[in-house]
Amino acid sequence: MPHAFSRRLDAGPLLCDGAMGTMLYARGVSLDACFDVLNLHQPKVVQAIHADYIAAGADCIETNTFGANRFKLAVHGLADRVREINTRGVRLARDVRESAGRDVFVLGSIGPLGKYLAPLGTVTAEEARVAFREQAEALLEGGVDAFVVETFSDFAEIALALEAVRSITDLPIVAEMAFTNEGVTFTGRSAVDVARSLAGRGVQALGANCSVGSSTLHEVLEQMLPAAGGIPLAVQPNAGLPSRIDERLIYLSSPAYMAEYAGRMVDAGARLVGGCCGTTPQHIAAMREVLDRKTSVRRETRRPVVSVSTPAVREATGLRTLRAPTTLERRLRDREFVVTVELDPPRGHTVEKLVQGAKLLKERGVEIVDINDGSLGRVRMAVLATALLVREATGLDVNMHFTCRDRNLMGIQADLLGAYALDVRNILAMTGDPPRAGDYADATAVFDVDGIGLIEIIRRMNEGLDATGASIGEPTSFFVGAALNPAAAEVGREVERFHRKLEAGARWVQTQPVYDLAALDSFLERAGGSPQPVLVGVLPLHSFRHAEFLHNEVPGISIPEPVRRRLKDAGDGALRVGIEMAQELVREVRGRYAGAYLMPSFGRFEVVAEVLDAMH
Repeated sequence: MPHAFSRRLDAGPLLCDGAMGTMLYARGVSLDACFDVLNLHQPKVVQAIHADYIAAGADCIETNTFGANRFKLAVHGLADRVREINTRGVRLARDVRESAGRDVFVLGSIGPLGKYLAPLGTVTAEEARVAFREQAEALLEGGVDAFVVETFSDFAEIALALEAVRSITDLPIVAEMAFTNEGVTFTGRSAVDVARSLAGRGVQALGANCSVGSSTLHEVLEQMLPAAGGIPLAVQPNAGLPSRIDERLIYLSSPAYMAEYAGRMVDAGARLVGGCCGTTPQHIAAMREVLDRKTSVRRETRRPVVSVSTPAVREATGLRTLRAPTTLERRLRDREFVVTVELDPPRGHTVEKLVQGAKLLKERGVEIVDINDGSLGRVRMAVLATALLVREATGLDVNMHFTCRDRNLMGIQADLLGAYALDVRNILAMTGDPPRAGDYADATAVFDVDGIGLIEIIRRMNEGLDATGASIGEPTSFFVGAALNPAAAEVGREVERFHRKLEAGARWVQTQPVYDLAALDSFLERAGGSPQPVLVGVLPLHSFRHAEFLHNEVPGISIPEPVRRRLKDAGDGALRVGIEMAQELVREVRGRYAGAYLMPSFGRFEVVAEVLDAMH
């Protein structure tokens, strides 16, 4: 006879809870703390969160055991307390359910081990099986109604987890993998492949959670549906992508936005919906309202050769060798309108597509391209190598983005000195997105300094000193810029950081995408103006859905309602309208600011080329 959870899942959509870690953090628990051991040390805090989700209308609550395996607990010296932490986590949830007075399922949460499997890492398959089985046995002893094996990026690892659980019990299992914005796992497996593979492993529900927001996981759901073989689908997105504010991660998606997508997901065939990172009881309550209005209807639905030469133009003046201004520096100095276009480094080791896009832009009059550095915490070709390959193949001046996430203080300075030796001198100094925003949630971040500290380091190098004040010999002549987010949630803090970046030595400013110049004007007015030239970010919109995604799920982007409505009204002609709006914005920018910083979406260089055509 089917278990109660399976019977209820067959009867209609179930609403799961939201984030546990987000709520613990909101209650003052450090991001570096062990959340799982709070089952022992602060049980009332954990239970209060369970109670809030039940009160919001959740049909299922997940135990606070996502990281309670021997490998993750070992980091905190708790590897010998796996059984105690897991069984206590289940009992806390069950006690809250009993006091709630209604039918709620307790799902035993099992997450990745936090270490990579061999041969990439050192954990063998057998060691992984043992660890997963150890945790599953403790959750089973505690009395879970079902298991949720979630947030896995590596299919080999989730397969081992499922094997371990199924070896000890026939209780229902919900299996959820994490996906990138491209709709694939970080190892490149498609949603269709994942669904087919999971469907054959004895699970009662399969799907996706974490990593990305509602719109991307809605697409993943639609791709999984025909490949799932009739197995119920589960979807639990993040509340958008996180924005880093000091040491906090702030998620952007509103309860209304996530609730709307929860309804769409149920319409598309999902039987279990909920939320992951950034999701709160307010989000779950909004989803409850939407689900209560829904029925339980299910639908079947060639590498360039790089030659590195010494810089062409130098003027010897005493002991210092000065290099000619970069194209970017010269154009800003001479008050010529600047247009620069962003290029994302490739995921692999070939740059042919990127070079072809850069050549197309050069034909349209572009002289400068921006090379991104590890955008959104994803693995791509190193920024300096990409910059060199593009420059050598096209002759374009490059503005190299440089983040502080992946390098310690020594690495930052070493890479900067190498860039200068190779005559890459335009640097946009940025703090960088945290790893948990991307594909490698278990990777460590460095952040010895932030974007302001990076500007200060570059200023010192331009004076012939390293970060400690020791001589580096001949001074550098970097041209350093600063990033600006005029749509920041905490405007006062962004204004303060803007002033500090200027004081540290920023020579120009480059904004996040802007869709209303009045908002940028207002920000700069509050900041007392900008003594340095400003390049305004322009990201052409492709559709109403694209605009909704950026507005609700991407940190630092705010798209006014009239803009989104114009795209919605355009229907199938939305791309043309998006290009026209970008053209209008660039013309407006041209009369008021130093330049425009164009960002192609989805690698569509031809869209940016059309925007550029309107300038001639």
